[in-house]
Amino acid sequence: MAKAKEFTVTIADKPGALGRCFLALAERGVNILAFQSYVEEGESLARFLADNAASAKTVLGSLRMIFEETDVAVVRMTHRPGQLGRAAARLGEKQINIDYSYCGLEPDSMRALMVFGVDNLTKAATLLDELAAEDA
Repeated sequence: MAKAKEFTVTIADKPGALGRCFLALAERGVNILAFQSYVEEGESLARFLADNAASAKTVLGSLRMIFEETDVAVVRMTHRPGQLGRAAARLGEKQINIDYSYCGLEPDSMRALMVFGVDNLTKAATLLDELAAEDA
């Protein structure tokens, strides 16, 4: 899984708003695999990977939420010290700039999901596939 759809959702910067969004997704069977949330210019933004991108898109649309879909590079690796460093270093060695990153856990396993927003998705996906194969 070297490429995936990520959602960036604009959420009101108010207590409970993030919870309502994620609960609405859960009520419709969408599992969040990895996420990050932060406040920027008075708005709360949440980036996340869902186990079912099509369902997530439908739910967000039905809630009339403002969101974007972006392709990101994702690698599944054994959850142990140094793995994030290895993945980031591999991208850097090939001059791929990481704009942002975050992690989660693969359901029903102890494998880490590392998500990278990068400036060269195709190249990054290939490199991260190679890294995952080395980790297997």
